[in-house]
Amino acid sequence: MSIVKRLLPHPIFSLVLLMVWLLLNNTLSAGHILLGSIIALVLPWATAGFWADRLHLHKPGLALRFLLLVLWDITVANIQVAKLILSPRSKLRPAFVHYPLDMDNDFAITVLAATISLTPGTVSIDVSSDHRTLLVHGLDVGDEAALIAEIKSRYEAPIKEIFGC
Repeated sequence: MSIVKRLLPHPIFSLVLLMVWLLLNNTLSAGHILLGSIIALVLPWATAGFWADRLHLHKPGLALRFLLLVLWDITVANIQVAKLILSPRSKLRPAFVHYPLDMDNDFAITVLAATISLTPGTVSIDVSSDHRTLLVHGLDVGDEAALIAEIKSRYEAPIKEIFGC
């Protein structure tokens, strides 16, 4: 293993940590850049033993498009949930849905579960022990099959392509 890989076991994670640190502190001062850089180097190095496999993006362009799609869906879902909650005549139809997974990569399943939870109105609750089913709660579920089909086409299919599952 090269010295660079030992010092930076997860370079993307390091970069994201530095960016998040600077954004949270809302400054580009030398002190915060230095402290953020130290955190961005030490944290991935200290946790490298806990990571199962290195992250491999098979289609980084698709990953960027997927990120933009998720940001758009979060915005639209916020408006839809606000309308549902604020509407005087709204009759919510909450439901638990057993979502069948077509992938077995733990990281990809985690990304899917996080994506579902980030979108207002839905939250992923549990992954079955055999990794074949994800329990999802929807705030207003008219048709379970439609919800499953939407998650499969909109989120799971691109995630499978991005990570090569």
